[in-house]
Amino acid sequence: MAAVTRSCRPWGSLLGLLGLVSAAAAAWDLASLRCNLGAFCECDFRPDLPGLECDLAQHLAGQHLAKALVVKALKAFVRDPAPTKPLVLSLHGWTGTGKSYVSSLLAHYLFQGGLRSPRVHHFSPVIHFPHPSHIERYKKDLKSWVQGNLTACGRSLFLFDEMDKMPPGLMEVLRPFLGSSWVVYGTNYRKAIFIFISNTGGEQINQVALEAWRSRRDREEILLQELEPVISRAVLDNPHHGFSHSGIMEERLLDAVVPFLPLQRHHVRHCVLNELAQLGLEPRDEVVQAVLDSTTFFPEDEQLFSSNGCKTVASRISFFL
Repeated sequence: MAAVTRSCRPWGSLLGLLGLVSAAAAAWDLASLRCNLGAFCECDFRPDLPGLECDLAQHLAGQHLAKALVVKALKAFVRDPAPTKPLVLSLHGWTGTGKSYVSSLLAHYLFQGGLRSPRVHHFSPVIHFPHPSHIERYKKDLKSWVQGNLTACGRSLFLFDEMDKMPPGLMEVLRPFLGSSWVVYGTNYRKAIFIFISNTGGEQINQVALEAWRSRRDREEILLQELEPVISRAVLDNPHHGFSHSGIMEERLLDAVVPFLPLQRHHVRHCVLNELAQLGLEPRDEVVQAVLDSTTFFPEDEQLFSSNGCKTVASRISFFL
């Protein structure tokens, strides 16, 4: 994807951006009173797709498929005044490849309050669903939360992190909300967005990328058609994945399976330079090299891909400054 020439909206550090997730619920009180028009309400939904495309082009390293898929899906969905179903995306890949970063960008460029918006709902299995024995209560609570918030405003974003750790069967309660029916439980939900984030399929994606490199294929030549089947099989074969016993994949309720490729050394360098810029610092070769030297790469022979992607870049930079 060609870089967008317009200036992107300035960001703080990546850690600060992702840290906003924990504060998302705090904004519910007053903002929830702004809109009571149900499914016809746009609330603080203020999509800035050029800004999103610009940020993805400038700051998301090495993810040609993810950029193209996310932008294409969002453009079609946002521009449709009457979508027939919610937008449902499932992000897959190795740790530190940009899945959480992209979900944060989506919240920022779709809602006026970003991750602080009362219309953005973030779920973590460790925080919200820590005890598998409480699965029936979790099902009831999750269904009630989604239904209640979609009744308050049809333009809502639901983020489900670490799907690998979600209690199997929990996501079954979402199935009626993800299809093409017009009304569920008396609520019009067709303008909602659901995003699922998972490491499952990461090993399979890495293997495809490694084989492409060994065959001297450019990574931009890797096609979705090569990755989607192996990701889907990895999810279906994993009894501990959140989609297990949910019917979501079997009924083809996902609009896109979005693969994130493993990051190579030059991608990590890109992340380091981006983080230095976000901190207002000039590029320093010794800092960039120190971060790269402290990063572990795999496989053992090729030393090709970063073991943690760009996940630890910010903390490593602060160590070497």
